[in-house]
Amino acid sequence: MRPLEILPVEGMPEVHPGDDLAALILASAKDTLAPGDVLVVTHKVVSKAEGRLVDLREVHPSPLAKSFAARHGKDPRHVEVVLRESRRIVRMERGLIIAETHHGFVCANAGVDASNVPGDETVCLLPLDPDASAARLARTLRERSGLELPVVISDSFGRPWRNGIANVAIGLSGMNPFADYRGQLDPHGRTLEASVLAVADELAAAAELVMGKTSAVPAAIVRNYPYEPAPGSAKDLLMEPEKDLFR
Repeated sequence: MRPLEILPVEGMPEVHPGDDLAALILASAKDTLAPGDVLVVTHKVVSKAEGRLVDLREVHPSPLAKSFAARHGKDPRHVEVVLRESRRIVRMERGLIIAETHHGFVCANAGVDASNVPGDETVCLLPLDPDASAARLARTLRERSGLELPVVISDSFGRPWRNGIANVAIGLSGMNPFADYRGQLDPHGRTLEASVLAVADELAAAAELVMGKTSAVPAAIVRNYPYEPAPGSAKDLLMEPEKDLFR
């Protein structure tokens, strides 16, 4: 197996609503992209290009948002946007909101974020349909470059019982999000029974090592990973409610 490489896509400009994200990526990646690569793109630039931005000056907070914000020193307008982006509140405590988004993701603040967004009165939402966004981007890149590239859209999630955040796949196109080792033998001859790796999440986390949070590098190329070509969907990574022991 060839060594795994992770290459930052540097030099991309600030993305605005309506921008041609595929064109920006191709211009910055230049001739770097190659057959077999996987492209990882942070959700922030996808959301910006799709206009998933909210001007807080136009938000009128509800009584619940005002009450929570007053108790914890938060902006009630930001809290209101979080509530609107939530289909279920998992926990509201100690100034934190853990919510299930309309997509089914369980994360802090329903993915509503003010970081890496110009201005003090704007927050960014998750893409409406990250899998569809990944599929559109992959299709456009294929049409313009001739390359069949799996696309992973990533975001940073916290993890229960673990400090720190890690990037995961919230959108996916062109590859199986899993590597299933069940039925295979380990080096000691034991049959693996439960080893299904979330490789789309692992690729998202690996790519973040060269993208960073403050480096203005919103995309990365993962090279020499032997992915399994498949329709792929990040929705498949979500735990079914009947299997969720913590719901």
